[in-house]
Amino acid sequence: MQTKRLGNSDLDITPIGVGAWAMGGPGYRFSWGDQDDSDSIAAIHRALDLGINWIDTAAVYGLGHSEEVVAKALHGMADRPYVFTKCERVWDENREISKCLKRESIRREIEASLGRLKMDCVDLYQIHWAEPEDDLEEGWSTLVELKSEGKVRHIGVCNFNVSHLKRAQAIAPITSLQPPYSLLRRGIEEEILPYALGQGIGVIGYSPMASGLLTGTMTAERAAGLAENDWRSRSDDFKEPKLSKHLALSVKLAEVASRHGRTAGEAAIAWTLRHPAVTGSIVGIRRPDQIEGLIGAMTFRLSNEETAEVEAVL
Repeated sequence: MQTKRLGNSDLDITPIGVGAWAMGGPGYRFSWGDQDDSDSIAAIHRALDLGINWIDTAAVYGLGHSEEVVAKALHGMADRPYVFTKCERVWDENREISKCLKRESIRREIEASLGRLKMDCVDLYQIHWAEPEDDLEEGWSTLVELKSEGKVRHIGVCNFNVSHLKRAQAIAPITSLQPPYSLLRRGIEEEILPYALGQGIGVIGYSPMASGLLTGTMTAERAAGLAENDWRSRSDDFKEPKLSKHLALSVKLAEVASRHGRTAGEAAIAWTLRHPAVTGSIVGIRRPDQIEGLIGAMTFRLSNEETAEVEAVL
């Protein structure tokens, strides 16, 4: 299976990885609604059977539940995939989420994550957001300590801009950056991706299908019927006037992909993987059937002409 080295690490990752955000289930502000844990576990197993070798989760996904689901899926595996998780988003007894990069908080977080994941060491530990910004150096220094202590193998960041990256690099090298990247979110192309490429920082983009908008299965009716506890029901991207434009792009992706026997989702993911700075793309799944229509992105790539054709819709 084709793999690519992630930044300065010894991790050779497949072009796509399993995103476990939605697997966290309901009960917090950024939920994707009710989920079936058995479906989530089956989805992970199917993805691994098809060759994917990494899973990305976070403590805040389901307020710990996503990590627990990942642990159940990997229980008893002799040859497990790489597991990536995150710190910085914390919650209280009322399930209210806050931001913290203080040393003692992060140390509590890693112990809690290792407990939920039933692991002694995480393959990649990431700062979820550079918030509060004033504590960035304290937070990154703490990840450096955790790596030296053997609690995490490699350390990275998510949602950092170039200024944030430079501040962290002044303390220790960054293995990876995890930003949002899709045809609908291209803001990182101008400055962040060139900087990461030049610095040897691996990039694993999230939401390549724009949270379902570019899968080819989203419709206006489905968007209107999203559950109240699904964060997308409150997003302007899933409402007019934006929705029609997004769905038109999805139609074009489906048209181009169909020439190769592929899906719109595979084309959307392939578009992100065309960029030389991008090491891998995080693909969110909740059921085993979903990965079947996306696994082709492991090898499928758009031609330059097809890329231009798709981008012309924008």
